[in-house]
Amino acid sequence: MTMPRHAVEITLTRPATTAELARASQVLSLAANHDSTRLMTVMKAGNADQALNRARRRLKGHLPIDALTTHYRDQEGQVLLSVAFSPAAAAAIRHAAEHEGQEPQLFLAQTIRRALAEHTRRQAADLDHALRSLLTRTSPERLVAAVGRTLTAREPTC
Repeated sequence: MTMPRHAVEITLTRPATTAELARASQVLSLAANHDSTRLMTVMKAGNADQALNRARRRLKGHLPIDALTTHYRDQEGQVLLSVAFSPAAAAAIRHAAEHEGQEPQLFLAQTIRRALAEHTRRQAADLDHALRSLLTRTSPERLVAAVGRTLTAREPTC
């Protein structure tokens, strides 16, 4: 049976230097984005969690890693996130989790989900407000035409 492969996205705290990328590429095959702040690799591992841990161990000390994520969603539709916290941050998370009577990992996952949901809600409300404001100055037809022009004139982001 072959070991599954997992796509891992690496987000850096700053752009990697040419020397850092060269050293890290000796440890893992990497593909960098245009400004060397995000990298991709493929890891062989039994599951996505193991893939993230294996990538972090192999790259430790080679790159200024901020976070690792699975590039594709799992069966539950989740993207896994791996962040190395400072000892002080880890202690604060443990303390807050204990206060809520939860395990730190569960506490953090729920806190992040709530924050993302709130961010999405605020973003939608801001967009609704901006659209209502635009519609006081133009017709829906002109607004839709402007959105179409803007979207077709943009460079692809994928």
